[in-house]
Amino acid sequence: MGLGIATAGLAVVQAWLLAVAISAAFVRGSSVEALWPTLIPLAAVFAARAAIAWGQEATARLSSARVKSELRMQLLAAAATPGPGRELPPSGEVVALATRGLDALDAYFARYLPQLVLACIVPVVVVVCLFASDQLAGITVLLTLPLIPLFMALIGSMTVRRRKRRWNALARLSSHFLDVVAGLPTLRIFGRGPAQLERLAAVTDEYRRESMGTLRIAFLSAFALELAATLSIALVAVGVGLELVDGLLSLQTGLFVLVLAPEAYLPLRQLGASFHASEEGLTAAASALAVIDEAARSRSGAPAGGSGAAERAGRKRRGPAR
Repeated sequence: MGLGIATAGLAVVQAWLLAVAISAAFVRGSSVEALWPTLIPLAAVFAARAAIAWGQEATARLSSARVKSELRMQLLAAAATPGPGRELPPSGEVVALATRGLDALDAYFARYLPQLVLACIVPVVVVVCLFASDQLAGITVLLTLPLIPLFMALIGSMTVRRRKRRWNALARLSSHFLDVVAGLPTLRIFGRGPAQLERLAAVTDEYRRESMGTLRIAFLSAFALELAATLSIALVAVGVGLELVDGLLSLQTGLFVLVLAPEAYLPLRQLGASFHASEEGLTAAASALAVIDEAARSRSGAPAGGSGAAERAGRKRRGPAR
């Protein structure tokens, strides 16, 4: 959150310095030598924003590595600990969760969570600064900003079921492939190899279809968010242009508003893209936690399947075709 606040402050300073430099060059005809007092701080702001972005990425990846390590240890301990009246989860599902599934949490910790902080802080700071400079631009941004979270919510409701279906398809593929490899000698003896090849191809094709469906929704989400942000920025530009023509706004203030306004929409647009990238990891983490919780209930003597999440997890584990 501290890095997010610093990013918001630097975005405002960067927009102001750019507006000062451009207006000085075009209105007052200032030379490059006269602009050095503005250009040097501007270069420092660019460097500081790059350093903060690197710090956010490094911090998020370190946090993600710690969380994944802890989850993996708990998952493997739960998967290898039998309990009264409890069947161990299929090894193929556990392998998929501990490798591909939990590795996908990097997108959640390294992209989605930092972007969520920025999406909560940067638009507020930008709107306050816009109101202080140009009330019309501030009102325009304030009215159009909710459109992006609205589109995100509408498209996100479509992706919840899709991401679960995609993860279930991957779990079935992993379990079926492991079963085929384990029973390969028996299949060869009874001549059932070709039939299993066909079945494996069908499961793989199902996973391919689910993956392509998820990509289609992700592209649709990106298009909707970009369109909403572009139209909103265009409305701000139209208002600034009319005020400049009427002499209600100076060029420096108008440039400041135009440079700063896109910063209000950028974190929300990136948040939508990061959300789709983190979906697989969140689904895998939910499945891993279901296995861990079921093992904990079994050790404590509680009846298995006591919660809806555990029951659904159990059905998923019994679901893979043999």
